[in-house]
Amino acid sequence: MTALPAPAATSLLKRIGHYFYQHPNQALVLLLLLPMLWLLVFYVGSLSALLAQSFFSLDDFTGRIVRQFTLRTYQGMFSDPSNLDIFVRTISMAAAVTVTSAVLAFPLAYYMARYARGRVRGILYLAVLLPLWSSYLVRVYTWKIILAQEGIITWFFTTLGLGGVLDWILGLPVIGGPSLSFSLLGMFFVFVYIWLPYMILPINAALERVPKSLIEASSDLGARPGYTFRRVILPLAFPGVVAGSIFTFSLTLGDYIIPRVIGDSSYFVGMAVYAQQGTSGNIPLAAALTVVPIIIMIGYLLVARRLGAFDAL
Repeated sequence: MTALPAPAATSLLKRIGHYFYQHPNQALVLLLLLPMLWLLVFYVGSLSALLAQSFFSLDDFTGRIVRQFTLRTYQGMFSDPSNLDIFVRTISMAAAVTVTSAVLAFPLAYYMARYARGRVRGILYLAVLLPLWSSYLVRVYTWKIILAQEGIITWFFTTLGLGGVLDWILGLPVIGGPSLSFSLLGMFFVFVYIWLPYMILPINAALERVPKSLIEASSDLGARPGYTFRRVILPLAFPGVVAGSIFTFSLTLGDYIIPRVIGDSSYFVGMAVYAQQGTSGNIPLAAALTVVPIIIMIGYLLVARRLGAFDAL
């Protein structure tokens, strides 16, 4: 037989429960206390330490960090043309990946939200989520094999007699290279593939919130399907596009694994930070390089908030 709880303990628990029932604010504070402490210590604390490190400098003679407030690290970072090239290259890639992901994701998300039913809808959701169940590194290295000189894409072009077209694409300045696996174009393909699900899901969630009555009312008033899409569906789904762009833009902006595995020797912000804090040991410069994407994302999030993106998450 199970022993009954002691009356005193039961009475104490009832009094505690009754107190928090009458004081919901104290209950909320107690509930959020541990997560907020974790967030403040490990997240805000680490960012504060990172920001503080960016205002230090590295002694050129001894190679030691001078822990005195100075803007010399930022001055040197922005005066170096190579660092500016890194920022432009990274932001351009993040913008291109975001726009392409939105163009590819919207038709699929629209079909999933408006037309797919039953088993077909479940299969489509599974197809979108299934790549996320596998290892990130496995997917990246698989794409390196696919894009390599001996990969299936080169074989496909050669089999169709389009090897010259592939050579012409690889010969293009900036985006070309010895093969797709050593080019900015190949890196772009991998970025779009890796982050595309993060664009599909927010757009799908936003489209599912669009009332069918609005679409039917637009049709009853004589609007053509194209006009209904531009003036009714797209404005209501646009916050979902912006919400998805937060993921694709920020994840591309800070990624350093894909640029290291796929692409040429062109540096991106993530690679530069890794090199400065690892090989060079220049922690202040690595911290300063990290602060720039953080500032960019803060501005991006403020704009996204005004566009209602957070309501679509």
